[in-house]
Amino acid sequence: MVSKYFCLLVLLSTTLLSAQKTAYTSLAISDSLKDNANAVVRLNQIDIDITSQRNMTVKTKRVVTVFNEKGLGAVDAVESYDKRTSIRAIEATVFDSEGKEIKKIKRKDFKDQSAADGVTIFSDNRYLYLDYTPIQYPFTIIFDSEIETSTTAFIPQWFPLTDYFVSVEKSILNVNYPDNLGFRKMEFNFSTFKIKKNADTATQLSYTATTIPAQKSEDYSPAFSTIFPKVMMGLELFHLEGVDGNAKTWKEFGQWYSDKILSGTTELSEETKTKVKTLIGAEKDPIKKAKKVYKYVQEKVRYISIQVGIGGWKPMLASDVDRLGYGDCKALTNYTKALLTAVNVPSYYTILYGDRKKTDIQSDFVSMQGNHIILAIPIGSGYTWLECTSQDDPFGYQGTFTDDRTVLVVKPSGGEIVRTKVYDDEGNSQVDTGTYSLSEKGDLSGKITIVSQGSQYSSKAPIQSWNPIDKDSHYKEYWDNINNLKLGKIAFSDDKENVKLSENIEISAVNYGTITNGKMMFAINAFNQYTGNVKRIRNRKNPFEIQRGYIDTDEINVVLPPEFSIEFLPANFELNSKYGVYKTEIVKKDASNLIYKRTLFVKKGLYSSKEYDEYRLFIEQISKNDNAKIILTLN
Repeated sequence: MVSKYFCLLVLLSTTLLSAQKTAYTSLAISDSLKDNANAVVRLNQIDIDITSQRNMTVKTKRVVTVFNEKGLGAVDAVESYDKRTSIRAIEATVFDSEGKEIKKIKRKDFKDQSAADGVTIFSDNRYLYLDYTPIQYPFTIIFDSEIETSTTAFIPQWFPLTDYFVSVEKSILNVNYPDNLGFRKMEFNFSTFKIKKNADTATQLSYTATTIPAQKSEDYSPAFSTIFPKVMMGLELFHLEGVDGNAKTWKEFGQWYSDKILSGTTELSEETKTKVKTLIGAEKDPIKKAKKVYKYVQEKVRYISIQVGIGGWKPMLASDVDRLGYGDCKALTNYTKALLTAVNVPSYYTILYGDRKKTDIQSDFVSMQGNHIILAIPIGSGYTWLECTSQDDPFGYQGTFTDDRTVLVVKPSGGEIVRTKVYDDEGNSQVDTGTYSLSEKGDLSGKITIVSQGSQYSSKAPIQSWNPIDKDSHYKEYWDNINNLKLGKIAFSDDKENVKLSENIEISAVNYGTITNGKMMFAINAFNQYTGNVKRIRNRKNPFEIQRGYIDTDEINVVLPPEFSIEFLPANFELNSKYGVYKTEIVKKDASNLIYKRTLFVKKGLYSSKEYDEYRLFIEQISKNDNAKIILTLN
């Protein structure tokens, strides 16, 4: 009898081990999920248990097979903690391609790091992360964690698909909550994916997503979070930073945030108040006062990057920023607000999503959102916006990180959803004026002034502070149409009052003109050729978006070598499309002097996937014409 039980136990143990080995072998993954995938999420199960207004636990179980180095990010084995959030459990196990266990990683093996290393004031905000270097590919990793927190204002969003080139076998969300906290949810982009709703009651919500193939990253796609499935969740009765909250509307939420989270954080010493009042002097105009304060902040403090949510939601005290001279976006915004209050200039803490890809606060879903903070100064019926983390931005300028998106302005009277500054397509301008001459050998010598405004200023302004090697690399890449390019003097003029950057550059290049059998040929558009291309994408799935329109205008004087005469000039060209307008014109002043004029105007817009090829052809025509050649004949 004992031997029978023993045999049964051995058989059961062998079966379980065999099943486990089969489950974690990469050979079990279907070919459809391997296609275009750097990694496959075998299982991502998130169990959220909200037991009260002040308590929430989140259990995560993630099983990921990684095929190559590019897929390592899909493991995402990290948890943050602070004085209100504890990590109750965290571990990982690594398996080889056949499902054999390679390594067991306990909590003590995870790296423990401050959210801002070396900055003692943020020592409460830390995170544990897995720093695993694989010895072979593919491998499979199981990551298990459990956190407990009193913060219920922020319920993690569910993303069945988390990244491009990552496929999903199964993703599960289970949420349990009391029926008296006002739980609500919002679903996005479910229609084209296999997502099943298992439960949706007064106390439970559950979904399962299965068999999601890896999605290719398609150029010009809108922000990832706006086109792939997700679920947002929130509570009307919540808890944040040690304070209970109750908000059904943005007005209520903003008023609560102002009263309970920001209150008491803007106190400054009398010495600092006196200093800033002396700085302002007799100035009465609020915007002129704000400009002086903004300049003072830029010169006094430095920015330390800590993402909103990891570093807590309450800003550090303005007095601490004043004393220490640094802070994250919350701290520096709040500090600037405190200084402005000291000189009677109203301003408001503003929550938004900061990203080069525009992402809106979801205005029809009241909840804790955003990852960045800026400052709003009321002016007339609108606002002037201050990016308080930058030591270089002009006053009131919004670059591509915060422009043209819905944000939450937090006022004592309540929250307000508004849109940040929208730069019109025509306002995102680059104006090129210059001259170049060609020698009888085809060598080019020239100089150009490039004036950039609007969003184009945002991309050009940082170049000023680059080291000479990086500047050289930048301009050689920018003018990759000019072989043998040599850069001469480079000078900048940064008009921050009008937010206008001028680049003044001298260049030269041997053999720009190609000479064959007594004829010289060269592209007349030397300075602003569209040399890139819009990638051909067969069976495109995503819509495409031109997030920011722009206009480039060029007027270049071209001096021809007197030893040659003109044999052929490209015809004037004009292209009109729903995507924009392109024009070129060559004016012959005399036998040796030409003026080349060019305008490229591209409109912002959101278009269907079917229109992508039409846009690609529009750009191809521009690129082709930008390379139009002049032919000269030796006299």
